[in-house]
Amino acid sequence: MHDERFSGLRRRGFLAAGTGAAALALVGCGNGNGTGDDPADSGDGKPAKGGRLRAAFAGGGASETLDPHLANLFADAARAKALYDKLADFGADLSAQPRLAASWEPDKTLARWKVTLRQATFHDGRPVTAKDVLYSYRRIADPKQAYRAKASLEPIDLDASRATGERVIEFVLKRPTAEFPNVLAAFGAYVVPENATDFDKKPVGSGPFRFVSFAPGRSAVFRRNDAYWDGAPHLDELELVVVNEESARVNALLGGQIEYAHELAPTTARAHEGKGQIEIVRLRGSAMQAFCMKTDRAPFDDKRVREAFFLIADRQELVDGALSGAGVVGNDLFGKGYEYYADGLPQRAQDLDRARALLKQAGAEKLKVTLDTSAVAAGFTEAAGIFRDQAAKAGVTVDVKVGSKDSYWKDILDSGTLCCYRSGAMPIEAHISQRLLTDSTTNATKWKHKDFDALYQQAQATRDKAGRAAVYERMQRRLYAEGGFLIWGFADWIIGTARAVKGVETKAPANTLDWARFDKVWLA
Repeated sequence: MHDERFSGLRRRGFLAAGTGAAALALVGCGNGNGTGDDPADSGDGKPAKGGRLRAAFAGGGASETLDPHLANLFADAARAKALYDKLADFGADLSAQPRLAASWEPDKTLARWKVTLRQATFHDGRPVTAKDVLYSYRRIADPKQAYRAKASLEPIDLDASRATGERVIEFVLKRPTAEFPNVLAAFGAYVVPENATDFDKKPVGSGPFRFVSFAPGRSAVFRRNDAYWDGAPHLDELELVVVNEESARVNALLGGQIEYAHELAPTTARAHEGKGQIEIVRLRGSAMQAFCMKTDRAPFDDKRVREAFFLIADRQELVDGALSGAGVVGNDLFGKGYEYYADGLPQRAQDLDRARALLKQAGAEKLKVTLDTSAVAAGFTEAAGIFRDQAAKAGVTVDVKVGSKDSYWKDILDSGTLCCYRSGAMPIEAHISQRLLTDSTTNATKWKHKDFDALYQQAQATRDKAGRAAVYERMQRRLYAEGGFLIWGFADWIIGTARAVKGVETKAPANTLDWARFDKVWLA
C-alpha cells in the first residue's frame, strides 16, 4: 500500500491549557519584532539576526514544568528542545541523527555501544561530559519516577554502563539491540548537567537558547545562546506562550500578537491559505488520530467489544468531517507509511451488522459508554460527535464528555474508558516502547501483556532486518485484532506563521529534529 502523501518519506519507522487571554496579556507586554521592521533584515531573503519571535502552543496549565524528562505535550517538547539537547534526534525520515553524540559504534554482539560526544558546553560554561549523560539516563530510569523516556531506555544496563573518557560512554545493553540509536533519540531523553534538580527557576542546558523566565501555563522566555555548538540562533529571544483555543491562536496571529501558531484546524488553513495575510505550513499525514479504549476495564476488557468498535467506525466520514478531508484513513495501526508498518492487513470498513453481533456475544447490547474529548486538539470534538452518531446505528449510546483543555492529557491517561487521542511522529518501535509495554509510562490503552513485551525484546535483538520486520508485523497483527487504539486517520499537521517568519521547515513531522526548530528561524 502506497500513498502519495508519504512519497517524500523514506519508509522508516516514524505529542500536545492558562487561558488564551492570560497568555496573550503576557505576549502583549513583549518587545516582539514580527512586523518586518527588524533593522538587521538584509532584505534579500538571507537569514537576519535579531528580534523576538512569539510562538503559541496549547499547554498543560499551572502544572507545567521545564523538567525535560517530564515533557509530554508539544509545548513541553518545544520548551525542552530550546533549552536542551539529546544524544540523537529523529530526522524527517525518522532515522536517528547525531546531536550531542558525534558518533556511535557497536561491538560485534550489538550488546555494547561506544558513544563519543561532540564538544559542547552547558549554558554555565561547563563542558557536556559522559558523566552528565549517565546521570541524565539514570534519572530517567528511576523506578520511583514516571519519566516519559523510561521504557525507551529499558534496554540499557545503566549499572554496568560507564564513562571510559570525558566524552566517551560505553553503553552495556541487556540484550543485543540493532537499532540502539533510536533509543538515544527517544522522546524526552534529554541530557542535563550532573546532579541537576532545579528545572523551573534556574534550568541549565546545552541547547540553542538560555533561560530567562517561566510562568507555568502562561509563558516561557529564552535568549539566544551565542556559544551553541550547532551555531547561534538568528533570533535574540524566543517566547513560547500558552494559548489553548485554536481560534485564539489564529486571532493572535492575524492581529500581530504572535508570529507562530502551532496546530491549526483544517478549516482555518483553508480560509487563510494563499490569501496573503499569514503563511500556512502543512506537514502531510503526520498526525495519528484515534479513539483510545482502556483494555483493563469494562466494557473494553472484552476484546469482542473492542472489535465491535473497530467495525462501528466509518473512517472516511471521520476524515471528511473531523479533518475537513485534510488527511487519510487509518487502519488501527500507528505509523502508516513508516518502516515496519504492516501494510498487508485488510483495510477495515464499517460493518454494523458484525458489530451488533459481537456486542450481543459479549452481552453488551444497548451498551452505554462515555467518550472523553476536549478542544485541546484540532478535530477532537468534531470526531467525538461523528463517532457518537455512528455508534448509535449499532445500538450503542455514546455520551460525549468535553473535558478541560488544561488537564486533558493527564486526565485521560488513567481515568475513563474511551477518549480521543492523537500522536505526532516517531518510529513504530518507539510508539510500542512508550505506549504499549507493561511498564510504558504513557500506556493510555492499558495494554499490558508480558508475551507482547517479550516480542518487542525479540524484535530489538533480531540482527536481520527482515527477521525484525516479521516480529513487528506479528505484534501489529495482534494489535489490529484486539488492541486498544482505534486509529481512524492520519491528519495533516498545520502550522501558521506571520509572513515575516522565515526558515520554518516544511517537511519535518511533529516530534522530529527540525519541527519547532526555532534556532533556525528568523524574522525578515
